[in-house]
Amino acid sequence: MRNSLAVALGLVLAGPASAECRDMAFEALSFSVCEVTADQDLRLFLDDAEGQRFGSFARIDAALNAEGAHLVFAMNAGMYHPDRAPVGLYVEEGERRAGLVTREGPGNFGLLPNGVFCFGDGTLAVIESRRFAEEAPACRFATQSGPMLVIDGALHPRFLPDSDSLNLRNGVGVSADGQTAFFVISDQPVTFHRFARFFRDELGVPDALYFDGRISRLYAPELGRDDWGVPMGPVVGLVAPGS
Repeated sequence: MRNSLAVALGLVLAGPASAECRDMAFEALSFSVCEVTADQDLRLFLDDAEGQRFGSFARIDAALNAEGAHLVFAMNAGMYHPDRAPVGLYVEEGERRAGLVTREGPGNFGLLPNGVFCFGDGTLAVIESRRFAEEAPACRFATQSGPMLVIDGALHPRFLPDSDSLNLRNGVGVSADGQTAFFVISDQPVTFHRFARFFRDELGVPDALYFDGRISRLYAPELGRDDWGVPMGPVVGLVAPGS
């Protein structure tokens, strides 16, 4: 009886075991959105128990199944090198496996300001990288990417409303109270400016971070999504008990 009560209490404390995923329209384009709360079992995934890159949603789910759990929702969560190692900061279960990068550089990652998605132990945050370096918050999980999409309610200053750079894009935004994360992927190619405005104007988040484009992928059974493509680097995913 005592063990059963402990298990039941643990499930309650862990929060609901599902992501709220839905399709949303914004300015004649569609976006897939999965909403996760700070009390849920959100994790980052990179390597399996043998030190090999997971690379796919299926391999992550299989590893979880072996532990009596399953993947509820997932998406790629940051840029990576040819060996699929993270480009910037990467923390998994409190262990820092790649360092923070604060200098300007090539590509989208180096289009400052970039940022860090930091979460775990009841907190969710998107933090600009140089502020992250100054404040050094404790993160059970963290992944760095760039550019920032929304910074304290303002769009990234380099985004142009009339840009002709269109891509499938994905990213994450966090609510002002730090209790809800919105994971978004565009269903059609979109500009940075419109993608950022979706987070700010439609979802109402003050801070949002770009994860990637072109290779952007989503695992969301609620929406019939299990996207395929080249092997991935870091992946963010929601875990629930049972297989």
